[in-house]
Amino acid sequence: MTVARPAESVNAVIKAYDIRGVVGEQLDADFVRDTGSAFARLMRAEGAQRIVIGHDMRASSPELVDAFAAGVLAQGLDVVRIGLASTDQLYFASGTLDCPGAMFTASHNPARYNGIKLCRARALPVGQDTGLATIAEELVTGVPGYDGTPGTTTETDLLSDYAVFLRDLVKLDGIRPLTVAVDAGNGMGGHTVPAVLGALPQVTIVPLYFELDGSFPNHEANPLDPANLVDLQKLVRESGADIGLAFDGDADRCFVVDEQGDPVSPSAITALVAERELAEEPGATIIHNLITSRSVPELVTELGGTPVRSRVGHSFIKQLMASTGAVFGGEHSAHYYFRDFWGADSGMLAALHVLAALGEDKRPVSDLMASYTGYAASGEINSTVADAAERTGAVLDAFAGRAVAVDRLDGVTVQLPEDAWFNLRASNTEPLLRLNVEARCPEEVDALVTEILRIVRA
Repeated sequence: MTVARPAESVNAVIKAYDIRGVVGEQLDADFVRDTGSAFARLMRAEGAQRIVIGHDMRASSPELVDAFAAGVLAQGLDVVRIGLASTDQLYFASGTLDCPGAMFTASHNPARYNGIKLCRARALPVGQDTGLATIAEELVTGVPGYDGTPGTTTETDLLSDYAVFLRDLVKLDGIRPLTVAVDAGNGMGGHTVPAVLGALPQVTIVPLYFELDGSFPNHEANPLDPANLVDLQKLVRESGADIGLAFDGDADRCFVVDEQGDPVSPSAITALVAERELAEEPGATIIHNLITSRSVPELVTELGGTPVRSRVGHSFIKQLMASTGAVFGGEHSAHYYFRDFWGADSGMLAALHVLAALGEDKRPVSDLMASYTGYAASGEINSTVADAAERTGAVLDAFAGRAVAVDRLDGVTVQLPEDAWFNLRASNTEPLLRLNVEARCPEEVDALVTEILRIVRA
């Protein structure tokens, strides 16, 4: 049995959807080895015989992978190592090999962080309620040992198989020539973009920050922050590219800027992909999270599909993808989920859909996407608060006379007259309240944001 750990230290890094912390302070080789052992015990009890492991370009990843693999092997399960990978490449490995997986990455977090995204066979999620709590409990009480034969290790390179699989899902053979500026942010997009897009003769890549460097010397690999899109916007304008793509650190999210360098809303991308998927399968179900623009469910309904609203977070989306048989799901954070990709998210697959739509149309991106953008939105605005519940209650009190409806699927969503709404959600891991506002015009959005933040930050 392993050494027991304080619950406080364990719960500080085992989050709602993954494991993440500062290397050397919250995460070290011993902790990760025991985590691998606990995960292997959980998967062995469910009938698994091997676990596939991939990792990003962070300097700490190889050592942590070695430790995790040792924990898995000690529990009698085999290990398949695929080396450098994007998170969606790890999901591909889990799906095609039909085994659980572990991806070592801290996604868009700064260099001092690392973490583990876990999944069951065929990329099924492992979240707090579906395994992470069990792993945390064993780390606190001590992970029992295993008396059987240790597992064995094999190594395989699945990058080319991953690339072929994605290109088979979205055909770009007949599109017009496109020049595509890509900012990999020194993350795993520098690994996967050349493999996937580099083989397409119709696509000319203008690369930016493709060198794999977990110290992120140019900017944080977090395209959700507008400051991290500035270099790509400049490159698009100067190169005359037809479109710009930005990937986060583990390349499971993709952000789009148009030919003028202006950001395209992830909700608009969700609507575009939903339309393409519904053209292939009329009447299909499309998942959207509750901070996605209402233009998404409106379009899905108009096209004869079935929109289903979800809480924010990949584990909730993936569960709904499985239970409803949805063909596609989108989040406003630029996570895009595909039934044909084991219900998992893939920024690269979303990018292929956008390039296919653009390449089949003579219009520039700005004109193409205009039809998918019917509302003005604030984007997500975070506020540090001492008591999220108390501040949320104060906002609800202030809007009690104007609210058309209030629901609590995830935080509180307040419907207002004239198609306006806002959502306030408390962070799972930080003392933050997250605000999203949508209305018919930017002026109304700005007025609502000002009013709500005045209360939240009082």
